[in-house]
Amino acid sequence: MKQYLLPGQGKFYKANLHMHTVVSDGEMTPDEVKRAFLAHGYSVVAFTDHEVIVPHNDLTDENFLALTGFEIAVNLPHPPTWDFAFMKTCHMNFYAKEPGNVLCPAFDETGVWLKHSRAFITDEMRAHGTRREYSAGCFNRLIAEANQAGFLVSLNHPVWSGQNYTDYCDMKGLWAVECYNSGCALTGYPDTVQPLDDLLRLGERVLPIATDDAHCLAHCFHGWVMIGAEALTYKAVIRAMEQGAMYASTGPAIEELTCEEGTVHIVTSPAAEITLTTERRFALRIAAKEGELLEGAYFDLKEYLYKSKEGPDANKGCYFRITVKDAAGRCAWTRAYFADEIA
Repeated sequence: MKQYLLPGQGKFYKANLHMHTVVSDGEMTPDEVKRAFLAHGYSVVAFTDHEVIVPHNDLTDENFLALTGFEIAVNLPHPPTWDFAFMKTCHMNFYAKEPGNVLCPAFDETGVWLKHSRAFITDEMRAHGTRREYSAGCFNRLIAEANQAGFLVSLNHPVWSGQNYTDYCDMKGLWAVECYNSGCALTGYPDTVQPLDDLLRLGERVLPIATDDAHCLAHCFHGWVMIGAEALTYKAVIRAMEQGAMYASTGPAIEELTCEEGTVHIVTSPAAEITLTTERRFALRIAAKEGELLEGAYFDLKEYLYKSKEGPDANKGCYFRITVKDAAGRCAWTRAYFADEIA
């Protein structure tokens, strides 16, 4: 029986999940953001200004959905003479599952570093906030409390943040990790899929996301996610995000992704190569012949799925994910599909 790994029904909505406006250090107003992204084929924008949550539900209509969220920074202690560029930091986005939820336990009034952003702090936010420190214990407390309070959490641009394996390997409960962030890539700090794979191999079922982290128009329209939802409503889009009914991209499109009797079939926009990787040294790569382009690929996973069920750790942590690369080097990434999800 054919199993749809990406939704076979409904519609895919183009989304930017990391955006800064004049509420913090961005150059555009929320209204300008909406107009710009609608003009480029987007249907969803998550407004994730620094340190304060400000809903923009008034922007939501039948063609556009504004997601409520914010970004926090947890900085490693540093000498007072150092400026921000010298700090190791951990940035996370918190996406509210309900459009009016502004009470996130990760809020810390001392972290609101922009004077004009302080105007958006309420007494209720202060009452629900907490102090933060750079440690795995603090990260996990913030994530767990935010999850409980109705928020999805992503780890943002670990390369730009100066993080390495020891900084994120103990993080639990993340929903997603940025594998591309245009604001960082355009300033010389491109992210990679290594943190994603590291966390996946540690058993964390995190999703890849590509974002703009846009502070100005030049940062926009370079990285996005395509969300397969039943409708362009807050509830339907959040449900799709939670279920992983989405993929990340900087260019290529994934039209269909199915599995039938151990064979995975992917249909894509024109591609130079399509690679299936797993948690171990087992990968399958199909490259286009010279002068041609691919429009999809078949991957026979019967041997992989069979062997993943052998031994004392049967099915434990076994997954595959697919990367699509076009002729310009732009990529699309599926989420990881674990062996226990495959029929």
